[in-house]
Amino acid sequence: MEDLLWSIPALTFAGAVLLILLGARISRTAVAIIGVGSVGLTALITIILGINFISAHPTPPYYRQEVGQWFDVAGFNPSIAFHLDALSLVFIFVITFVGFLIHLYSTAYMAPDEGFARFFAYLNLFVGSMLVLVLADNLLLLYLGWEGVGLCSYLLIGFWYTEPANGYAARKAFITTRVGDTALAIGLFMLFQNFGTLHIQTIATEAPQLWGVGTQTAVIIAFLLLGGAVGKSGQLPLQTWLPDAMAGPTPVSALIHAATMVTAGVYLIARMHVIFDLAPAAQLTVAIIGAVTLLLAGCSALTQSDLKRVLAYSTISQIGYMFLALGVGAWSAGIFHFMIHAFFKALLFLSAGAIIISLHHEQNMFKMGGLRKLMPVVFWTFLIGSASLAALPLITAGFYSKDQILWYSLAGERGSFWLYLAGLFGAFITGVYTFRMVFITFYGEPKTQLSHPPGKVITIPLVILAVLSLVGGFIELPHNFGHVTIFSDFLTSTLPAITINENLGNLEWLFQVLAVMVSSSGVYLAYLFFLKRPALQNILDQSGLVRSILQFWYSGWGFDKLYDLVLVRPFVYLATINKNDVIDKIYTAIAALARTFNRGLTQTQSGILRWYMMGIVVGALLIITLSLLP
Repeated sequence: MEDLLWSIPALTFAGAVLLILLGARISRTAVAIIGVGSVGLTALITIILGINFISAHPTPPYYRQEVGQWFDVAGFNPSIAFHLDALSLVFIFVITFVGFLIHLYSTAYMAPDEGFARFFAYLNLFVGSMLVLVLADNLLLLYLGWEGVGLCSYLLIGFWYTEPANGYAARKAFITTRVGDTALAIGLFMLFQNFGTLHIQTIATEAPQLWGVGTQTAVIIAFLLLGGAVGKSGQLPLQTWLPDAMAGPTPVSALIHAATMVTAGVYLIARMHVIFDLAPAAQLTVAIIGAVTLLLAGCSALTQSDLKRVLAYSTISQIGYMFLALGVGAWSAGIFHFMIHAFFKALLFLSAGAIIISLHHEQNMFKMGGLRKLMPVVFWTFLIGSASLAALPLITAGFYSKDQILWYSLAGERGSFWLYLAGLFGAFITGVYTFRMVFITFYGEPKTQLSHPPGKVITIPLVILAVLSLVGGFIELPHNFGHVTIFSDFLTSTLPAITINENLGNLEWLFQVLAVMVSSSGVYLAYLFFLKRPALQNILDQSGLVRSILQFWYSGWGFDKLYDLVLVRPFVYLATINKNDVIDKIYTAIAALARTFNRGLTQTQSGILRWYMMGIVVGALLIITLSLLP
C-alpha cells in the first residue's frame, strides 16, 4: 500500500495543473468536479492507506516511498521521497478530509465569483503543498512544501486583488512569514553542516549521539526552527498577519486556520521533537510563547466586531494551546488538540461564511442578530462548534483535548503552575469571547434582512463537522473517565510519552472540576453581559481606562504600530536616503550614456535616401583610405 503514497500530493497537484491550463475553457461544473474530485479522491486514498497502516503495524513503524533523486551536488543528494508514520497520517487525514469538505462547500460559496476556476486551482495547490510538507522524508522537501504553502496563502488572501486592502493583507502575510522562513532556512543550513544530510530520520537518530542535553548548537538550531514555526503558526511575535488574512474568501480562512498553514509550525516542532528534547531552553520558550499568545489573542478576540476576526484571534489562541502542550513535552496532547481544533474551527468558519453570504456579505456581528430562528441548521452547528471551542464539559470534543493540555501543563514533568494558570485563564477568556459571538450573532432582533437561506451543499459539511466536534474527543479520555488512550497509543511509535508528576497523579479530577468551573463561568459572564443584562456594557463604556484597554486589545496590543515605528519607517527612511547614493549614480550615468548613444543612432535613421547614399560613399572612402595606408 505504501506505493500509493506519491498519489496523495500528486492528485491535488494534477487537479491544480488541469484547472490552470483548462479552467478558462471548461464549464464551472467541470471545474468543481476536478477541484473537489481530486481532493476527495486524495481523502479516500488517505483513509484506505490509514486503515492498512493501522492494521498492518509495520516494522519499522512507517511507510516510505522514494519517487526519485532530486539532485546530487557535492555529496548532497536529497530524494523526492515520502514518509508516512502515525504523526503524518493524522495530519494528512485532517488536511484531505477537512480540505475536501471545504472544497465541497466552496462550490456553492464561490459560485457567483468570476475567478471560480482560479480559486480552485489555488486551493488545490495549497492542499498539495501542505501534503508535501507533512509527508516529506527530508527537510529540504519539507521546506519546498513550506514555501509552497506561503505562496498559496499570498494568492488566496489576496484573491480579490482589485481591493487594495486585500493586496496589502496578502503582502503582509507573505513578508511576515518570510521572517520566520529565513530563520528556518538558517536552521536547515546548520543541520546540514552538522549531519551532512537533511534526512529527518537520520537526524533524529544521530542527534542524541552527537549532542548532549543543552548543547549550544542544538539550542541555537532549536530556536531557529522555532522562529520558522511562530511565523507560519501566527504566534508571538509574528502573529500580526493572521487577523488581516481574513481579507480572503471565507473558505480560504477555514482552510488556513483549520487544516493547513497555521498548523505547519505545530507539525515542524513535533516532527523535530528530538532537537527540542536536546534544547530544554528552546522547549520552555515554546511553552511560554504558547501561554502568552493564547492570553493576548484571547483578549483581542473579546473586543472584535468582525465575526471572522474573532475567529482569527481564536485560532491564534488555540494554536497557543498547542504550543503550550508541545513546550511541556505533551506531544500527543498537542497533536490531539490540533485534530479537534481542525474540526470545530473549520465548522465555525464555514458557518460564519454561511451567515455572511446570507446577509449580503455583512461581517459585523452587531449588524446581525436574530438568526437563531432564521437559520436553524447554521445556528445549531455554530453552537456545537462554539461549545467545543469553549470546552464545555463531557459532551464536546474540545473539552477532552483542552483538558488534557491543562492537566499536562501542570502535572507533566516539564509543567509549571504558571503555565497552567495561563492556560486556565485562557479557558475563561475563551468562554467569554466565544459565547459573546454566539449571543450577539444569533439572539436579539434581526438587524439585517436575510437574503436567502444556505443550500444543502453549504449545510452538509457543517453537519459532518458538527458531529466530529462532538464525538471526536472520545478516542482519548482521561484516567477518571475510562482511561481511553487510543490516540496517544497510536502516536507512541512516533512521539515520546509524557511523564506525570506522581504527587499530582490522584488530583486530576480536582483540576478538571476547576477547569469546568472556570470555562463555564466565562460562558455565564457572556450570557450576563450580552444577553441577560446588556446594559452592563454601558458601565464599562463609562470608564475611560476600560475603554482605552479595550481599544488597545482591539488593535492587537499595538503590535502593528510598534513594528511600523521600529521596523517599517526606519527601513523606508534609509531606503529613501539610499535611493540617491553614489553607487546608484554610477548606474544612472551608464543608463544615461546608453540613452545618449541611442538618440545619436536614431538620428541616422532619417528615412532620406540621399543621406543613406552619402553615408555609403563616406564609408567606402574611409575604407579605401585606410587600406592604402602603409
